[in-house]
Amino acid sequence: MKSLGPAFNRMWGASLASNLADGVLIAAAPLLAVTLTKNPVLISAISALVMLPWLLFAIPIGAIVDRVDRRFLLAGANASRFVIAALIALSIATDTITIYILLLATFLIGICEVTADITSQSLIPQILDKSEYEKGNSRFQISETVVQGFVGTPLSGFLYAVAIYLPFVINSVGFLVAAALAASIPVKFLQDIRIEESAEKKPDFVEDMRFGIHYLYNNKPLLRLVVTTASIGVCYSMSTSTIILFILNELNLKPALFGLALTIQGSGAIIGALLAPKLSTKFGRSRVMAICIFLSSLLILLQGLSPNIYVYIALAFIASFTITNWNVLLMATYQNVIPGHLFGRIHGTRRTLVWGLMPFGSLLGGFIANGGLRLPLLIGGAIATVIALLSFRFLLHVGESAAKEALENE
Repeated sequence: MKSLGPAFNRMWGASLASNLADGVLIAAAPLLAVTLTKNPVLISAISALVMLPWLLFAIPIGAIVDRVDRRFLLAGANASRFVIAALIALSIATDTITIYILLLATFLIGICEVTADITSQSLIPQILDKSEYEKGNSRFQISETVVQGFVGTPLSGFLYAVAIYLPFVINSVGFLVAAALAASIPVKFLQDIRIEESAEKKPDFVEDMRFGIHYLYNNKPLLRLVVTTASIGVCYSMSTSTIILFILNELNLKPALFGLALTIQGSGAIIGALLAPKLSTKFGRSRVMAICIFLSSLLILLQGLSPNIYVYIALAFIASFTITNWNVLLMATYQNVIPGHLFGRIHGTRRTLVWGLMPFGSLLGGFIANGGLRLPLLIGGAIATVIALLSFRFLLHVGESAAKEALENE
């Protein structure tokens, strides 16, 4: 695998460490939650509170990203997650943990996640050439899937069985390492993408936030892509917010095997990330995106019809493959059409819509699950499939349309 340079390697290393921490948390947090409450709404609130900061803070954080040294902002976000995770481990060890403390910690970690995500994605255009965007995003996706699904998640199940607080200790250490690596990214390898402005003309912080909103609104193809992605994202969050209860109670999977199920599912994402650049080159980025988002939506619907855990895992494996292709190529599309010095603001604005609406989908899924644990998957999957089908023709040409609009608005 060809090196993409020292700066990318440090950022990638930070991503590996934080993904290990996330992988441990992905399995441990829901297992901890179900020991604290059996209420589907409270369980779904965990998913909602992870995503809520995207609605509340993505736009101002995006503006901050375009104003400060992105390396240190990424390091600070990971350092904050280290502190929060360590405090969770301490509260578990001292037997003071409650579902409400877990919910608060989830919300705070979500704020840090917003900062780390926007900053990382904004650094890619500052580190790589346009021809390397797909490779860079593919490597991030692969490392995320491998480390989270094949190291962090299985490790979490083992540690959880030894002592409930241990996964959260490892979680905090991973974030500490990520913070150190992010802070050590060599500045000499970063492209200077700032646009110099005189003191009289330099916009204030609020004006920066408004600019991101106006830019997205004026680029109609980009706006439609964001709205389409946000609509499908709400359906996905609705479908998966109570998935832990569906797998354990409806499909009768033993809690000890939950991490293994996630690991098998994650292998589909690895293959998807590996093949995404090749499929894009052979068939065209927009065509692959359109097909993959339709298939992943349909597969969610089919997962709701799963007669047993084996069928569910097989469908989830394929769904991971398709949605990973979509994620890799979607991000490369954004990085190609959005100017690098504006990326933080535009990325923050679009994520406000896409991920900011997901908490409402998660909570809705929790209420729907009261009528049956299959219902969130069936309803969410059906609506997402219809949206993807109606957007199919638009998605076939979205990259070219958004790029043309961006040039006209410069």
